[in-house]
Amino acid sequence: MDKNQARLRRARQTRLKIRELRVDRLTVFRSAQHIYANITAADGSKVLVAASTVEPEVRARLASEGGKGSNASAAKLIGQRIAEKALQAGIESVAFDRAGYRYHGRVRALADAAREAGLKF
Repeated sequence: MDKNQARLRRARQTRLKIRELRVDRLTVFRSAQHIYANITAADGSKVLVAASTVEPEVRARLASEGGKGSNASAAKLIGQRIAEKALQAGIESVAFDRAGYRYHGRVRALADAAREAGLKF
């Protein structure tokens, strides 16, 4: 079993529990160069809100700060952005799906920033 398979195995239990609770889900995906956050509907049918370091506005802001999309400050920016978009869409609370990643570094920075911006989970 490689690292990605192990991560997906760990994520399976979380996703089953969130599906059982029937709440909107904030999912995080991190690659070597970027971080992505999506809020998916409770039934899993569609993505309601999305934010990532690939967006032109975010890339421009990161470039002006001299950073890149693969660090904790970029994750913090995405956390703030996803919370703002969610609140505009009328979503106040979600379940946090860290997709099998450990809760530290970029994942924790994104979650903390989303909480500070007003999203409840």
